[in-house]
Amino acid sequence: MVNHRTDPHPPLLRIRARPVVAQREESKTDVLSAYLINSDISVFEKLKIQTQVLVPVIRAFRAAMGEAPANQILRAALREWSAQLFHDLGQQIEGSPKKKWATLNAAITAKTADFIEFEVLRQDKAALEVNMTTCRLAEFFKHLNEPELGALLACEADFDIAAVGSPDVELTRTQTIMKGASHCDFRYLLKKAAEPK
Repeated sequence: MVNHRTDPHPPLLRIRARPVVAQREESKTDVLSAYLINSDISVFEKLKIQTQVLVPVIRAFRAAMGEAPANQILRAALREWSAQLFHDLGQQIEGSPKKKWATLNAAITAKTADFIEFEVLRQDKAALEVNMTTCRLAEFFKHLNEPELGALLACEADFDIAAVGSPDVELTRTQTIMKGASHCDFRYLLKKAAEPK
């Protein structure tokens, strides 16, 4: 198991056989500046700030219109926002789809090291298989009794991040800590990019 608090180079930062670009640690997270606004805060802090606003709003909508319709609107709005956000972030990164994903994934890994722990099961040119074993976000959203909101804000975004690498990167995940599993099973298929004709 990798503990990011003690390992200065967590495995997800080393998913490439050679560096994409020689970068200082702070420039890796600059990719996220449009999302974080203030790059001095972690993704965990950003999500907590968003939650301070979203929880009272969604609870008011649930009271006014019923839980199912309110949750449906929330899901549609957050999924659209997340997909567009990570698409736009990916467009700012130069290179192949796989390089864009690797750069974005490295930036996110650097900014999430304070609240997740994971073990790498496989890491080669064809695949990256990771089990996330600890997620403080899941604990936070379960404490609020809002695991569905946590899944929408955090877990579902993993697929939007992987989409930045499409068609070279494909994510499969069958379970999450947020939804009650013992771990999140990230399985990335890293396809060889098509040769230009």
